[in-house]
Amino acid sequence: MGMTPEYAGRGFRPHGLQSLRLTAGLAVLGLLGLLPACGPGSGEGLRGQVTIDGSSSTYPIAEAAAEEFQLLTPRVVVAVGRSGTRGGFERFCRGATDVATASRPITGAEDARCAANGIEYLELPVALDGLSLIVNPQNTFMDCLTVEELRRIWRPGSTVRTWRDVRAELPPVPIQLYGPGTDSGTFEFFTEAIVGEMGASRADFHASEDDNVLVRGLMGDRNSLGYFGFAYVAEYAGRLKLLGVDGGEGCVLPGAETVREGRYAPLSRRLFIYVNRASLQRPGTRAFMDYFMTHAPEFIPPSGLFTLPEPVYRDNLRLLERAAAAAEGEAGHD
Repeated sequence: MGMTPEYAGRGFRPHGLQSLRLTAGLAVLGLLGLLPACGPGSGEGLRGQVTIDGSSSTYPIAEAAAEEFQLLTPRVVVAVGRSGTRGGFERFCRGATDVATASRPITGAEDARCAANGIEYLELPVALDGLSLIVNPQNTFMDCLTVEELRRIWRPGSTVRTWRDVRAELPPVPIQLYGPGTDSGTFEFFTEAIVGEMGASRADFHASEDDNVLVRGLMGDRNSLGYFGFAYVAEYAGRLKLLGVDGGEGCVLPGAETVREGRYAPLSRRLFIYVNRASLQRPGTRAFMDYFMTHAPEFIPPSGLFTLPEPVYRDNLRLLERAAAAAEGEAGHD
């Protein structure tokens, strides 16, 4: 399985935890019996490739985990792409990747495609996110939008063209809209949460599956309004202006407490990892997934996303262990 162009080495890389992760990661891999816990490079006995594709919102933590894992296991190549949740599921359900990252749960149609191709999978929640509304820092008149205002701006056939169309007291300057492309799970989540129907949106906006492209557009356009995952807000702190959302209980900004408590509504969400069960027969894939879930609480905060309760990650590890054992058993009967 060759790498496609989107697997270029881009993305956010957290710092400051590398030594801790190396030490703990070696211990975890040693306990699994996959390699001796004797220092960096001791995973050289593991070989192969793990292919991951999907959500740009989940990309920063998947990329960080891949980079750190490869310090331990240099002969296991972990390729991380970000073609969007829908694009990631399309590749995953035809068996082209081992792992799909997603900013929404798999749909019934996607599940049916996986089943038709014999792809059985694990669904593993990995993080929390607050889908964030952004304007250019030069925008001095907007701090918060209501859900109804967002609906009027983004619904199909919207006649909102200027900020004054949103509120009578705002200046009559045009709004330049930026948002994820239609293959993005963020686009699908936002349209369902705000407009009321997944995929229902006005078409006249600047779209990209790459959130860094959206960031550059928002930073360069003083009349801009856009949305994407909170991880990119954290990465570009000070160069973007974050808006609050009024879901009926007053204006609320996304953050660890407001997202975990559900007060940042309706734009709080879970992010997911989907793993092909058959891929867990390969020691490299199994080792990476165990490493990922063991260290997720360390990778996630530096990325700007929010951790789930600790028991969720322990449950994920148990599911991986059972699925790997079952996959090995099935392979032994072939």
